[in-house]
Amino acid sequence: MDIKEIQSLIKFVAKSGASEVKLETDDIKITIRTGAVGSGSDTTYVQQIPVPQTPLAPIPQAPAETPALSPEASTKESQEDDAKYITIKSPIIGTFYRKPSPDKPAFVEVGSSISKGDVLCVIEAMKLFNDIESEVSGKIVKVLVEDSSPVEFDQPLFLVDPS
Repeated sequence: MDIKEIQSLIKFVAKSGASEVKLETDDIKITIRTGAVGSGSDTTYVQQIPVPQTPLAPIPQAPAETPALSPEASTKESQEDDAKYITIKSPIIGTFYRKPSPDKPAFVEVGSSISKGDVLCVIEAMKLFNDIESEVSGKIVKVLVEDSSPVEFDQPLFLVDPS
């Protein structure tokens, strides 16, 4: 996480009125505390704690009987396929919803054509529902997040074929 992402997170937390937010990833822990409401203090405190990386012991595996495509090769192949697509990422932390309400259809499905400005999903953050609009035109190739699941800042949500 770079300094600009941290600054954006601080601004978001300060505007939201939350008194404390904690964010943990594999390599860092961040706690953002703002002054208590009504205390007259607008001070924001940020604490970033590096998390030590401990190597994991390899898991023994039985040799494959048939020469299949190795996981590394299939991952590399899928990354090359995905490279030609545009990734739409989450601009905020919250809960991802594909539908405007439980009884309505999803905003977009795989294969849907989208235009710049179309609403793709909703992300709930701090009891506020934020429409996430497309910044590109194209066709939805893949939805990368399950409905009603938590998302992090800059987490990939959709793959779009711009052609």
